[in-house]
Amino acid sequence: MALCWTACFEEAFTTSPDVRLVFTTDTLRFDTVFTELGTATRSFRVHNPADLAVRTSVRLPDASVFRMNVDGLPGPVVNDVEIGANDSIWIFVEATIDPDQPLSVSPFVIEEQLEFMTNGALQQVLLEAWGQNANYVPSRFHGNRISVLTCDLGTITWDDPKPYVIYGTLLLDSCTLVWPAGARIYVHGGLANNTLGIYNDGILFTLPRGRIRSEGTADQPVVVQDDRLEPEYTSLWGGIRLGPASGPHVMRHTIVRHAATAVVVDSAAVLEADAVQFHSNAGSGLFARHATVSAVNGLFYDNGGPAVTLTYGGQYAFDYCTMASFGNDGEGLALTNFYCPEPLCQSGIFVNNLSATFRNCIIVGSAGDEILLSDATRDQPDELFNVSFEQCIVKVNELLDPDAYPDFFTSLCTGCLEWSFSDTLFANQVEFDFHLDTLSLAEEMAIPIPGVDVDLDGVMRDAERPDIGCYERVNE
Repeated sequence: MALCWTACFEEAFTTSPDVRLVFTTDTLRFDTVFTELGTATRSFRVHNPADLAVRTSVRLPDASVFRMNVDGLPGPVVNDVEIGANDSIWIFVEATIDPDQPLSVSPFVIEEQLEFMTNGALQQVLLEAWGQNANYVPSRFHGNRISVLTCDLGTITWDDPKPYVIYGTLLLDSCTLVWPAGARIYVHGGLANNTLGIYNDGILFTLPRGRIRSEGTADQPVVVQDDRLEPEYTSLWGGIRLGPASGPHVMRHTIVRHAATAVVVDSAAVLEADAVQFHSNAGSGLFARHATVSAVNGLFYDNGGPAVTLTYGGQYAFDYCTMASFGNDGEGLALTNFYCPEPLCQSGIFVNNLSATFRNCIIVGSAGDEILLSDATRDQPDELFNVSFEQCIVKVNELLDPDAYPDFFTSLCTGCLEWSFSDTLFANQVEFDFHLDTLSLAEEMAIPIPGVDVDLDGVMRDAERPDIGCYERVNE
């Protein structure tokens, strides 16, 4: 009776060579993979469309850089995998690239076929990965650890053609770190928990005698970002922290993205930013606190917080910059001259003089007000909150209320244009293309600024009637 009971419920299998499995993808792709680090796991589903169960064998090539798991069973070969009638299984794949590949073949493309043999019929899924060797700083074992890069007040230049990958928290001390044109710096993020507390790992922090000099060009910008490039993988890194009293730092044609906050300029630190792009960060693109910053042709967009935050006073000058804040709650620009030690300021506030000028800038977004002015000294001399805008395009609403800044367009923002959603401005802000549209409100509306002859792309600006924002309109 037991044998009869078992036989009655045993599933029937087809042996027909005509059965074809159905895959949810024909190519499993892995974006750039750093050697020794591996990749995010990829997966796909294998479906049996037949009315009977089927057995298949799954095989990776010999000496494969990939690893697989077939419905819970690890490879590289898994035989007689059963797939029920009209049922499916999952395949999970990882990859690790050989770190000893010569530089002459890096970056390199690896293509392998994952084979399925079903009743004598062969089917394949392509596995494709891009890998490149890298310089790990200080090494790939320094996650969640603090290390120091120093050179006795000399200079270190990261000019190896291989990219650089920063692990953990890297303190720059008594040294100038130079990033030449085309340098690629990747930072390994994640959650850290060490003597500094709990924070986003992957931080480059400059001590008072540490300096960063980023020397990108329009054709070969310097790029600083997280080290996981797969679209579905998010490895938020801490960002670049220009520590108190450090600098002067210089960033030219430099892109910083996918950080908690792209660049923080702390108390008394100095930053000269020329043609930078700080975007796609969880917080602000640029956050300065009682610092000195000059920025020309800067582009700040797609950040979770304000595109640019200038707090607790300081000295700031922004020319031909575009600050766009669409689809989030942060302003394009936030300015304050005070600091509170706790959220409700119950123990008082600390005030520092704020001096900030904005010329030929675009400050717009999806909120009613894209400029936040927070002055803790409204009844005191103007030098404590000395802010001016000239020939800018701005998005404001409640800022103009009688108890706020009703004279904004006459006393603070001279020659400015007010933007609304019905006005044509950018080529395609939805796709983050902030070049100017053919009918842009910004065209020929800027004032010439001596010494600023080109835009973010290196395009010559009109000497007499340039355009507002980081891009000059190119007439085709």
